[in-house]
Amino acid sequence: MSQTRIIPGFNLTLGYSMTFLSIVVLIPLAGLFIFSAQISAEQLWKLLTSRQLLLALWVSLKTAFGAAIMNSLIGLLLAWVLVRYQFWGKRWIDTFIDMPFALPTAVAGIALTTIYSPNGAIGQFFSFPIAYSAIGISLALLFVTLPFVVRTIQPVLADLPKETEEAAYILGANPWQTFRYVIFPAIMPAWITGFTLAFARGVGEYGSVVFISGNLPFKTEILPLLIVAKLDQYDYVGAATIGVLMLVISFILIFSINQIQRHYAQRTK
Repeated sequence: MSQTRIIPGFNLTLGYSMTFLSIVVLIPLAGLFIFSAQISAEQLWKLLTSRQLLLALWVSLKTAFGAAIMNSLIGLLLAWVLVRYQFWGKRWIDTFIDMPFALPTAVAGIALTTIYSPNGAIGQFFSFPIAYSAIGISLALLFVTLPFVVRTIQPVLADLPKETEEAAYILGANPWQTFRYVIFPAIMPAWITGFTLAFARGVGEYGSVVFISGNLPFKTEILPLLIVAKLDQYDYVGAATIGVLMLVISFILIFSINQIQRHYAQRTK
């Protein structure tokens, strides 16, 4: 009997996939690079060395990195609890973790600003400002990027055979040693992936940050806000150039994580 294919053959399937990928991703990105190429070398150097852009880049990177570090720890704990324990309200918690995917980020930014402003329900109890500071930006990024870490680690942790842990206990390993030498090496690629995705998303986040940051020039200004400022000034080439800069940063992050995973996979063979 001849085998019936559910979907078309390789050539046709690849053609459809590459066409769709080109229309949705490759052509727009290529257009961004081509449009930004209109900038002269002198204008490019002036833009890339401007104090405003360098400070905005620093704020974006440090807040995104801090939020990714925190979420890599909190997300691991949440994934562990959801996979290893049964308790009342587990489905609710599992649902709420995905809320940042469905909720408009601007709504989250407004809510966080209202709560953590100096006169807010929580912000009034702190002697230092949370909203309109780097702390507030990191807090917004924590909210937005948490699902990336949890949903990356959770399926890997769920598929981890419990027999390996039982074998470690039988051989005399304590809980910490079992986690350190058995569990964590198995989930580390997913953990690093979740961290990188959270970091890359945090660098490009705008909606949840624009309100809580206060948009203070040279203090709490972020790269996406700088793009909007360039657009308001009708400097479309400058905005596209900053967009290319963010695209390059994201590509480097994703490429680096792929190389790390490949290196780790080769070591564990």
